Amino acid sequence: MPALHRPDLLAAATAAALAAWPDAGSAPPVERVEVAQIDPEVADTAAFCARYGVEPADSANCVIVAARRGAETTLAACVVLATTRADVNGLVRRRLAARKVSFAPMDTAVSRTGMEHGGITPVGLPADWPLLIDRAVAEHPRVVVGSGLRRSKLWLPGAALAALPAAEVLDALGT
Repeated sequence: MPALHRPDLLAAATAAALAAWPDAGSAPPVERVEVAQIDPEVADTAAFCARYGVEPADSANCVIVAARRGAETTLAACVVLATTRADVNGLVRRRLAARKVSFAPMDTAVSRTGMEHGGITPVGLPADWPLLIDRAVAEHPRVVVGSGLRRSKLWLPGAALAALPAAEVLDALGT
């Protein structure tokens, strides 16, 4: 069903981002963003795909990384298809001009996003974070991503993710 019809299935930041969705421009209409309730025990991608018959190539993962250069740490999000892994030590490190990039600690990712582990989504991330999206995700007609909660998933056009504030579409982010 349309995601805005079930705010109880969305993290607060996700619901706020959808409520502020642009009405015009290059973003697909917010009505094309749907939400489905799922068993939170199978929120992790492999278990979710197996339980609900979703192809991993139709599912995307949003991972939070910590990019360090000297004493400065920048948090960023990378969105790649579930059939790939984010090129954290290559493309992401270069794009963020970091000496070292690693996956952010779970407690940091959860506290800074206001989302649940296993449900983090690019929809509603802090506006000042870089959001790196693999071209394969951006060009996907409809992809499954987290909703900010473990008990639901969003289904939306990849172009909607590419139209998010701070989004940058990159070739070969997913390897």
